Amino acid sequence: MITVNVKKKDDVVNYIKISGHAEYAEEGFDIVCASVSSIAITTVNALISINEDCLVYSEKDGLLEIGIMLHDEVIDKLIDNMITLLTNLSLDYKEYLKVN
Repeated sequence: MITVNVKKKDDVVNYIKISGHAEYAEEGFDIVCASVSSIAITTVNALISINEDCLVYSEKDGLLEIGIMLHDEVIDKLIDNMITLLTNLSLDYKEYLKVN
């Protein structure tokens, strides 16, 4: 299962940890894993293109950690959009994805 942990401070997201493997299908055919990866990496790339100092991140097999260092309206909307997309995906794939 993929777990998404979101931490907020003063009602603003400042940390996201995405960990695990969906195991929906075999590697290379797992649409849940591919969807989560696409949502997360697209968001990280968009944030970096806006302001490369707005976040720090690390990724390795089965783990993506994102620390949001700066906030403005656009950055926060992109982060909120990512969380909304992942939450909506988790509604269809409850056994494979959980958003906390």
